[in-house]
Amino acid sequence: MTATRVLLADDHEMVRAGFRIILGSQADIEVVGEAATGTEALARAAELQPDVICMDVQMPDMDGLEATRRITSNDDGTSAVLILTTFDRDDYLFEALSAGASGFLLKNSTPEQLIDAVRVVAAGDALLAPAVTRRVIERFGSRTDAPASGAGTSPVSRPAALDTLTERESEVLTLVAQGLSNAEIAQQLFVGEATVKSHVSKVLQKLGLRDRIQAVVYAYEHGVAVPGS
Repeated sequence: MTATRVLLADDHEMVRAGFRIILGSQADIEVVGEAATGTEALARAAELQPDVICMDVQMPDMDGLEATRRITSNDDGTSAVLILTTFDRDDYLFEALSAGASGFLLKNSTPEQLIDAVRVVAAGDALLAPAVTRRVIERFGSRTDAPASGAGTSPVSRPAALDTLTERESEVLTLVAQGLSNAEIAQQLFVGEATVKSHVSKVLQKLGLRDRIQAVVYAYEHGVAVPGS
């Protein structure tokens, strides 16, 4: 079994050392490098091509959110970013997800939660639980659908990629955007959970998205879903 390769990006050496000990204790995880600044994280990510980057938010010369944005904008898409921060702030959460992060974890989480988070993100899934997904929907949706004052409802541009979805895939995307889990979607559509998982995978592939959390953001940005729907 190939180990998940992890890059640690944090400006505190003791934090990096702690993460290295925790993650290095696992046979299926290998810490391949470290970075102390956002700029260094970019360089090390390009050099090492890790599977997962554990990224701090507040770092000198370039914060982790901007570093995440630049890393995930690369066409190769080889590295998934897991944001790790001491601050439980919605603005960090939304900015991290908009920047392309696949997960968001507080630094006061347990070692087991950190290990699980790395594994989940490495597998191509989103870290956030359905309850947190709904939090994203409520807050992110309210930020993206408001028209300018007095301007009425402005049209939302529709990406051509949406037209490549089948009717069922479009339906699944809408339900994902409502915060439903695969099990809940399966129950609503009267199909198996494995079938839903397959549909979700095809939606992500066709839209060029990394995980279902990014699918939620995408759906609200492009009018597929609206708050309160």
